Amino acid sequence: MFKQIFALLSLAIVPAALIAEEPSLTVHLKNRPTAKVSPTLYGLMTEEINFSYDGGLYPELVRDRTIGRGWQALAHWTIVQRGNSAVEVSADEHAGPSAALPRSLKVKVTAATEAEPAGVQNDGFWGMAVRPHAIYTGSFYAKADSADLPVTVALMNDQTGAIAASATVSGVGGDWKRYTFTLKTGDIAASADNHLQLTLPRPATIWFGLVSLFPPTYHDRPFGNRVDLMEKLAAMRPQFLRLPGGNYLEGDHIPERFEWKKTIGPWIDRPTHPSPWHYRSSDGMGLLEFLEWCEDLKIEPVLAVYAGYSMAQEHVEPGSALEPYIQDALDEIEYVTGDANTKWGAERARNGHPAPFPLHYVEIGNEDFFDRSGSYDGRYAQYYREIKQKYPGLQLIATAPIKSMKPDVLDEHYYMSAEQSFADAGHYDKTDRNGPRIFVGEWATREGEPTPNLQAALGDAAWMTGMERNSDIVIMASYAPLFVNVNPGGMQWETDLIGYNALTSYGSPSYWAQVMFANHLGTEVVASTLANAGPRIYTSVTRDAQQRRLYIKIVNATSEVKRFNIALDGASTAQHEARLITLSGKSPNATNSITHPDAVAPVEHAIRVSGAAFEHSFEPYSINVIDLPY
Repeated sequence: MFKQIFALLSLAIVPAALIAEEPSLTVHLKNRPTAKVSPTLYGLMTEEINFSYDGGLYPELVRDRTIGRGWQALAHWTIVQRGNSAVEVSADEHAGPSAALPRSLKVKVTAATEAEPAGVQNDGFWGMAVRPHAIYTGSFYAKADSADLPVTVALMNDQTGAIAASATVSGVGGDWKRYTFTLKTGDIAASADNHLQLTLPRPATIWFGLVSLFPPTYHDRPFGNRVDLMEKLAAMRPQFLRLPGGNYLEGDHIPERFEWKKTIGPWIDRPTHPSPWHYRSSDGMGLLEFLEWCEDLKIEPVLAVYAGYSMAQEHVEPGSALEPYIQDALDEIEYVTGDANTKWGAERARNGHPAPFPLHYVEIGNEDFFDRSGSYDGRYAQYYREIKQKYPGLQLIATAPIKSMKPDVLDEHYYMSAEQSFADAGHYDKTDRNGPRIFVGEWATREGEPTPNLQAALGDAAWMTGMERNSDIVIMASYAPLFVNVNPGGMQWETDLIGYNALTSYGSPSYWAQVMFANHLGTEVVASTLANAGPRIYTSVTRDAQQRRLYIKIVNATSEVKRFNIALDGASTAQHEARLITLSGKSPNATNSITHPDAVAPVEHAIRVSGAAFEHSFEPYSINVIDLPY
């Protein structure tokens, strides 16, 4: 995970008089822990933004696999003509493969031969990633005006015209039917400069619907998630996934909300819907796929249910008008947790997953503090009563302060500059412990584009030290947004944790800060005293009581080397071999990118600690974790 440097650094006891003016950190191991660390402190927040699902984690290679309305319906579908062949391509508004998908791609070939075929091609999400010796699984729905029509499917390189893989689907006839195919590549170079072609060897008219092509997926799950992105998420050691998203849950208008019942079952029955970020979601990433995402990472869902508010200031008044939405939420919870004897548990089993999923937290809405109607207090209370009646063990999260009752958990969101993160790193130090527990469901230091720079990572790390020190009250936190497609037009919101294009991906400096903190969390918060540190120095100390490991986190957000005197009050005087993981750079503007993915990455040193006190110098603009047995 980290770069390894195997030099041993001997850290000796230094007389206190010689370092009196230097920063000091005293770790009070003899004292009782100040708090238990929340085991669910670090998790993931997901959102369909920046092409996070389609074109990102959900690795469908075909863009606009269902034909939409409007003049842009064919933006990613263009004609293929070779030699003297001829073809016309249009969107047919009246011939679709299903009631949910009423439109199709009409391909009228008027001249074609085996040597000079004609048809249609799709350019993917800024290309299609093709790798050597890989198997791609494809399908399409089709009908034709003639019997036994063959369709050749091929992956072709944009620059060279070389075919990476091809297959022929035979027997397309007069009724809508699903056809499958497999494309297997050979000894080729990995490239994103590819497109998919579907061509005919003779004149005919054919209608295509729901054209799909999938690469290999994480854990080889059928139609699962993109491998490199899932590996990066796994490295973060998350404990939960907040799903299906924030604004994506609400939609701009009530009919554009995430209607989970329209996202389950066969793709052919999923009508798709517009996302708030001005592109259409295929809904291939439906409710079950979110849950399987959790299953693949061995984490739990934090399920957000629609609560009667959409972002164009449309809301449903508490009372009888809200009842259908509450029933929909109860059905959704049953789909997640019910056994096969329940109505919606049985539906989940029919969808291919007989076993229920674990669920402990349900969030009622998203960012309802934006709702100017003042209706959220009543809406939350109504959801709370009815969900608790059926599921008393669930913890229900409010998305705005509630006056009429104390919610189980309150979701708070913070998007900050680095200066704000530094200034507010102690935000939760004096929080009322009698108030609701806190879920920091969206937060980020927003500096850098498309992904955070080192200055943002320093701000994030400062903020995380505060959350760790107060993880008795801050029980969960998730950075947002998680993903960004770095291609032109792929970003709607800067600053995002993980960047990618069709072929590859990278973690930002803020990503690596998350990895470092989550991989060295511990089970208890250890009391500590920081002195002579000055501004822009932040610390937190936790320990794993069972494994007897101490995690000391020191953030030096200054431009100077800081030499620390660290005292371990209550530790043995024996020598300890420990690890120091450091994320740093020469400038706060240092960052990572597709072309330089590891410009800022953690470096690990082996260090030797002699006795119960030692000193060490921490680099400018650095995030540091000392992993020390005690």
